[in-house]
Amino acid sequence: MTASHTAYFRQHSPTRFEATQATAGAWNTAEQHIAPVIGLLAHLIEQDHGGRGGRLRLASLSCDILGVLPIGEFDVEVTVLRPGRTIELVEAVLTSNGRTGVRARAWMLQTADTSAIEGTSFPEMPDIEATPAFPFGETWNGACVKTIEARREYVCPGRARSWIRTSTPLIDGVETSTQARMIGMLDFANGMVPRADPSEVGFPNVDLNVSLFRAPSGSWLGLDSTVSFGSDAIGQTESVVHDEHGPVGTLTQTLTIRL
Repeated sequence: MTASHTAYFRQHSPTRFEATQATAGAWNTAEQHIAPVIGLLAHLIEQDHGGRGGRLRLASLSCDILGVLPIGEFDVEVTVLRPGRTIELVEAVLTSNGRTGVRARAWMLQTADTSAIEGTSFPEMPDIEATPAFPFGETWNGACVKTIEARREYVCPGRARSWIRTSTPLIDGVETSTQARMIGMLDFANGMVPRADPSEVGFPNVDLNVSLFRAPSGSWLGLDSTVSFGSDAIGQTESVVHDEHGPVGTLTQTLTIRL
């Protein structure tokens, strides 16, 4: 069963937010899980662009995680680094207690009808209903993972195909796009198929990079994930990202391994 929460965040002003206990992290329950934060930053980038009359779509998002985030209030500033009518680069910077915690950069690209040539060779995911339920909230600590309903087809250590969804909104009383909500679940990929027991080995990610060639739809997020550990304490989680209709993009997370 998944836990029910009003939202991951409350908004106090256009730039100030408060993380609720629904964000409590998997590595440390006194800190925020980074997944909802990344969704929030995607939402604010989209909101800023739309507020300026823009019609571009967020096509890629690169997030550097500069430190842990305590549960509480924080600020976000959105800046246009490269304005344009067809291509735009936007940055969102999260500051908590006077310290930068996350820096996210998004490429916003123009859209047009290319349905005549669309296609991909990424392999398909298993059917959602045929994928076994996975007790994600029992595998990790913290309230945040308990907000996730998960299904997983286990392949081998560090390799699985998973479906996840949540009924917890990003921001209390604020409507967000399907894409921002989906982006807010991407960081769970690293925890869906651990290569090592997380009670014995730490492997948090220091970044998250996603590229979306199609805007996702529906409520389920599919993750075809492979976790790799190197011999010198650096690892990587790589996923093909799906919605209920097929592949939508790719995701990478760089891991720092702590024995």
